[in-house]
Amino acid sequence: MKVLKFGAEWCSGCLVMRPRWAEIEKELPWLKTEMYDYDKNKEMVEKHKINQNLPTFIFLDKNGNEITRLGGEPSKKELLALIEEHKDK
Repeated sequence: MKVLKFGAEWCSGCLVMRPRWAEIEKELPWLKTEMYDYDKNKEMVEKHKINQNLPTFIFLDKNGNEITRLGGEPSKKELLALIEEHKDK
């Protein structure tokens, strides 16, 4: 499982989510995450059809297929539950 994180420097919700994800990544070192800047990574933004409603988090299975996506500022508890639910996919 991998999580693609999309954000931007001008995104206030992204600032809220940065430390939340840092905690999760520290607690779950096996979790693969990749961060993409909305303004600098246009190829990935277009590939995954990301709009300006940031931040956006895309959960991928081990084959790179999208499982689900979340937007906004989900709680750490909500993120951990989703990771647990899909970790073996």
